[in-house]
Amino acid sequence: MANDKKMVAAITDMEKDFPQWYTDVVKKAELTDYSSVKGCMIIKPYGFAIWELIQRQLDDRFKETGHENVYMPMFIPESLLQKEKDHVEGFAPEVAWVTQGGDNVLQERLVVRPTSETLFCDHYHNIIQSYRDLPKLYNQWCSVVRWEKTTRPFLRTTEFLWQEGHTAHATAEESAEETIKMLNVYADFCEDVLAIPVIKGEKTAKERFAGAKNTYTIESLMHDGKALQSGTSHNFDDIFAKSFDIQYTDKDNQLQYVHQTSWGLSTRLMGAIIMVHGDNNGLVLPPRIAPTQVIVIPIAMQKEGVIEKAQEITDRLKKSFRVKNDLTDKSPGWKFSEYEMKGVPVRLEIGPKDIEKNQCVLVRRDTGEKTIASLDNIEETIALLLDDVQANLYKKALDNRNSKTYSAKNMDEFQDILNSHQGFIKAMWCGDRACEDKIKDLTAATSRCIPFEQEEISDTCVCCGKKAKNMVIWGRAY
Repeated sequence: MANDKKMVAAITDMEKDFPQWYTDVVKKAELTDYSSVKGCMIIKPYGFAIWELIQRQLDDRFKETGHENVYMPMFIPESLLQKEKDHVEGFAPEVAWVTQGGDNVLQERLVVRPTSETLFCDHYHNIIQSYRDLPKLYNQWCSVVRWEKTTRPFLRTTEFLWQEGHTAHATAEESAEETIKMLNVYADFCEDVLAIPVIKGEKTAKERFAGAKNTYTIESLMHDGKALQSGTSHNFDDIFAKSFDIQYTDKDNQLQYVHQTSWGLSTRLMGAIIMVHGDNNGLVLPPRIAPTQVIVIPIAMQKEGVIEKAQEITDRLKKSFRVKNDLTDKSPGWKFSEYEMKGVPVRLEIGPKDIEKNQCVLVRRDTGEKTIASLDNIEETIALLLDDVQANLYKKALDNRNSKTYSAKNMDEFQDILNSHQGFIKAMWCGDRACEDKIKDLTAATSRCIPFEQEEISDTCVCCGKKAKNMVIWGRAY
């Protein structure tokens, strides 16, 4: 086995160099490849299969809440982007401009969409006239472009895949309710499907989405103690509606402005899966988004009947699971190492002696534990095993987050924690932007969110010592 492991190139130890470990896993698990376009990645079939499962399951949840999929153009006229001042200022440093079409210089520059609020607003202006036209519950699956200076696969690339929901409502109460509802959809998905625990909360004014009244977020903690913003939901109230003149006639025949939301989640989640669950053998996938949940490996496949039995078991399991077999002439040890690297949740080994005893060997990726299982009720055994792997991955991630969550009452404690640890820091804040800026300048930690579940660490601000308003989760982030 040791020799076989050497056949699959080793990955950097995450405790020695976490960024390099991450890059190694992304490459050697065959998730992405480098592109000739600077800052852009090629998502390979295995990586895209994971994204497809994420997309499919999220899309089902969106549709269960009444949302419909649409598609908007990828180009935005400059005049449209300029209609909402805060919005355009927030995205100006990141936008890519199209100035020429064919041989002709364009009369008006076009932006390659960094996000689609302005396009949806323009569309809503044209199609909403009456209260009977509301609500509009739209979602779009697409790619966006943001000109990044420093890129890393999945976490920060010039072009990335995502979904963006955009809704319009009759009242402020409805838009506020929608914003929280969709944040909860994200949180439930991350915890139930991706096995990633999240903290729900509101962003500070400094971290708020450009042009929004409120921005809410789900924050997750990576294995190395850095935070990752995993999804956001924004309440625009009637701010964009006033800029784009989106009005409707209410039941009393009075003109009213609509109230809007937007919410988004991207392939950045792929990075979260890697950094929350992965280990020094590679990727570890939660069963609910694993393209292959069970890999069947025949042992001594040159012996009579072994390949046939492996195929029989594969065909049988395909009725209940995403399952594949490997009938190539690679050694079993090579195959074990390869599918560990790819994070397949369960490995099923079957050889001549197992066939004689009507059994197989099951190996779980998360713990490496091996068990002997009868083939008579193998479907039930694997179903229970996959559920246990899913639950265990969530527990391990939650234990990691809990072990790397600290409290600080003053800046000395705050800085001491960050000098010796990485993780979430719970600390009180007065609400003053100057304190938020000072903390970032001194420590490189940012406010991740004002969590919905508040605690009173002390009654004074961690930075200035004045009366505190909220407990904030702080941390260094990707």
